[in-house]
Amino acid sequence: MALIVQKFGGTSVADVARIQNVARRVVRTHEAGNQVAVVVSAMAGETNSLVALAKQVGGDHPDPREYDALTSIGESKTIALLAMAIQRLGHRARSFTGTQMGMLTDQAFTRARIQSIDTERIRSVLHDGAIAVLAGFQGVDENGNVTTLGRGGSDTSAVAVAAALEADVCEIYTDVDGVYTTDPNLVPAARKLARISFEEMLEMASLGAKVLQIRSVKFAMQFGVPVHVRSSFDDSEGTWVVREEDVVERLVVSGVTYNRNEAKIRVVGVKDSPGVAAKLFGPIADAGIVVDMIVQNAAGDGTTDMTFTVPRDDFARAKAIAEKIAPEVGASHVEADKAIAKVSVVGLGMKDHAGVAAQMFRVLADERINIQMIGTSEIKISVVVEEKYTELAVRALHAAFVEAGGEPPRSEA
Repeated sequence: MALIVQKFGGTSVADVARIQNVARRVVRTHEAGNQVAVVVSAMAGETNSLVALAKQVGGDHPDPREYDALTSIGESKTIALLAMAIQRLGHRARSFTGTQMGMLTDQAFTRARIQSIDTERIRSVLHDGAIAVLAGFQGVDENGNVTTLGRGGSDTSAVAVAAALEADVCEIYTDVDGVYTTDPNLVPAARKLARISFEEMLEMASLGAKVLQIRSVKFAMQFGVPVHVRSSFDDSEGTWVVREEDVVERLVVSGVTYNRNEAKIRVVGVKDSPGVAAKLFGPIADAGIVVDMIVQNAAGDGTTDMTFTVPRDDFARAKAIAEKIAPEVGASHVEADKAIAKVSVVGLGMKDHAGVAAQMFRVLADERINIQMIGTSEIKISVVVEEKYTELAVRALHAAFVEAGGEPPRSEA
């Protein structure tokens, strides 16, 4: 008998018919002799409606505590409906909100972090032969306040519950049937991966792939929870996200990702002296803005240009901070550009193959796409390009590395 945690997203529970479909799938898993805990999101569109209400009443910046109390309602509604649907199929089920299941978080409303999970009530239900239906996205802080984990938080809830229960697998059901080598809506030749490592999935999630939330992958990697990404609408095998040593086929490039939610800021003519970078990026960090890529270009006259990227939603604030700090660091002016995108290739095989960067740059050059910035890690290479070239870049790189095999010559560096 296996202990399985299943997670169903908003599109999977979008209406009564789909909730009933989820109930049948959960019951089939239970009837196969497994213990089942199921984590669900709010019905599709529910959270957006609640957010709109919050802003209508509370303005653009409603009170965070009340905001979380309101936006968590969607998941509470879904768990009750799903428990009823399971009961109507003749099986016992009990629903639990984040508070009821002991999902303890910190006090950072709207973006809370999970600190611990008291699994006693969940284990009691499972031991009694019933199905536990759990609210994703929500938790409770030490003062009893309802908190939420941020958009996509149900993935994190599910993997955290699986880790706490020491489940055999966490199945993530969604509207796609697995993890693809790139966005199949953009590249029809994209293919589904049978297995992908935690490290690769983490890179792909951080670089724009929307299949799994980044924090959920971090939890899975930290606690060694196998994750199976599957379709809610058929029984086909999906993609397993597992430890590196469990990946049989080590592809040079497993995926090509893109992210249009990027903006670039360039601080020109900064004095090239110690402490300048800290003066610039300290206030940006204090404002809670995450800086992604940073490039510094030194000139021969004792100055340097500092270029960095931030999420597009933070562009205006980051630009204002850079313009305020510019005189303090001797900069001549600040340039900004929102019409950019980040395109990346990711793969475990990069560890063992030289020449991936050279081939990537050559492919983009052949398409007359100029590279503005470059960032690398052991298993990824990212470039910033003009946004209008995003689709062309993704298609060209996918054709070169995935469709054609992408084996770079070993003689190249």
